Amino acid sequence: MKICVVALGKIGLPLAVQFATKGHTVVGADIAEATVRTVNAGQVPFPGEADLDVKLKQAVDAGLLRATTDTAAAVAGSEAVVVVVPLFVDADGQPDFGWMESATRDVARGLRPGTLVSYETTLPVGTTRNRWAPLLQEGSGLTAGRDFHLVFSPERVLTGRVFADLRKYPKLVGGIDAGSARRGIEFYQAVLDFDDRPDLDRPNGVWDLGSAEAAELAKLAETTYRDVNIGLANQFARYADTIDVDVNLVIDACNTQPYSHIHRPGIAVGGHCIPVYPRLYLWNDPDATVVRAAREANAAMPAYAVDLLAAAIGDLTGVGVLVLGASYRGGVKETAFSGVFGTVDELRRRGAVPYVSDPMFSSAELEAHRLPAYQGQEIGAAVLQADHAEYRGLTSDDLPGVKVLVDGRRTTDPDKLPGIRRIVIGG
Repeated sequence: MKICVVALGKIGLPLAVQFATKGHTVVGADIAEATVRTVNAGQVPFPGEADLDVKLKQAVDAGLLRATTDTAAAVAGSEAVVVVVPLFVDADGQPDFGWMESATRDVARGLRPGTLVSYETTLPVGTTRNRWAPLLQEGSGLTAGRDFHLVFSPERVLTGRVFADLRKYPKLVGGIDAGSARRGIEFYQAVLDFDDRPDLDRPNGVWDLGSAEAAELAKLAETTYRDVNIGLANQFARYADTIDVDVNLVIDACNTQPYSHIHRPGIAVGGHCIPVYPRLYLWNDPDATVVRAAREANAAMPAYAVDLLAAAIGDLTGVGVLVLGASYRGGVKETAFSGVFGTVDELRRRGAVPYVSDPMFSSAELEAHRLPAYQGQEIGAAVLQADHAEYRGLTSDDLPGVKVLVDGRRTTDPDKLPGIRRIVIGG
């Protein structure tokens, strides 16, 4: 098969490589010339994705993968097109379809009869049928469902372990009609392999959800569930702090019962997915009070962590506070919706002088994100925001001058921090 993958980001590039490892000829289209040059050289344009460097070089050297900035031409030479262009939301939770609309128009210009188009970017319900189908038809002169096939098939992987997750989780597909669904299922069966999952009630593989809308809702539902669950855990943690109870012991006990699956509390919910997709769900269903309350509860956690610090220290005016970790989660060099921003903002609002350090970021990179880099300035307190593995071994010597540490992820070892008061959320 000849396949075009549109957008070679942290999901799109591993997908393109995966398709190539199955023997298909893949063209990756991206608007960034630097990304295209890097990929064509067989090099990874971003760090942290397991096995991507080796598999990418093998695919490029074998002539099975190349990159281009000409999306329309890449589509014109392909039998299947997979779109993984980012969708953003603004501060009010409104989706910004700009990049995806531009990419869809480029796809339409190259679209040929018989082609499958699959959108993997997480979307509000109804977007595939009501927004992308008309745009593709307008730009190509073809009719969706008759002249070309159109499906939504959400990515369900986590950056850093994309190849493993592609094998582990069922691939959900929803078409705008039965013919599109059949073509989508055939495509993904030809480009993916699946692990045996005896825990599932049917074989792991490509699952037809019956419609594009069902597949769109499935992705929003599974990610919104996580945000709501974490929001509930954070509520339990905040209450546990008022009664001197360790919420983790409580959660451990609850989860021994098969119907309880309480997640863990923490200082922030970050990344491209969990803070964003509940907002996309709310765009469809603005009356979803549970979803809205959970999103608000989680967004308030950085300020709550600073509350704990202020309760221990008192007035924060003029106090140097080191925020440990800019990443939204440990081991990933990514700041999308990271709790670092809310933490720094709240510290400043209280009059503190915040600094940020992160083992994955240089001082210049932190400053580029408008984060004040720690370079040995005087500090009296610290807040751990990201659960990097490097922080598990933190000692008092690593935090000179620190009297109080709010560990927002329960990552540090209290036995290694003599002389420092360690505070955890729900502790």
